[in-house]
Amino acid sequence: MGMSTWNEPGFAAGSIFACLALLLPFTGTALAQDNATPSSPLRIELNKIEASGDSCRTYFLIDNQKGENWKSLKLDLFALDTDGVAAKRLAVEVGPVPRRKTLIKLFDFPGLNCSRFGRVLLNDVLTCEGATSSREDCLSVIETASKIDTVSFVK
Repeated sequence: MGMSTWNEPGFAAGSIFACLALLLPFTGTALAQDNATPSSPLRIELNKIEASGDSCRTYFLIDNQKGENWKSLKLDLFALDTDGVAAKRLAVEVGPVPRRKTLIKLFDFPGLNCSRFGRVLLNDVLTCEGATSSREDCLSVIETASKIDTVSFVK
């Protein structure tokens, strides 16, 4: 009475299963892409340091030539001295970082002589709005580098 059954003539069960089998790889791929982190890194380079009174001024080059807009990106940085001891902590806002843009941001580490600078550690991402959905994704997308032979920038 109007209801189809599996063994009824003309019912193309094989065709339905074939269609479903073709769709499964696409749905899995679509779901994986929705939850993926951006493939384009945000490159942050320690470009220069210089004395500024009793502080050490740092110049960071933020390269977002391949990425999306970042509305806010607040980083937790530690300056380690030449002995590897944590000397100063600094929370800095590097955003907004527009899409396909390179910026330079300056930050002072107060009371730290540049000659004692051994390394800058990107300890964590405090705030992240824009290209990714979570702080962890933000941290994993950031690439660090340094132009200074004596001072590295790592995460």
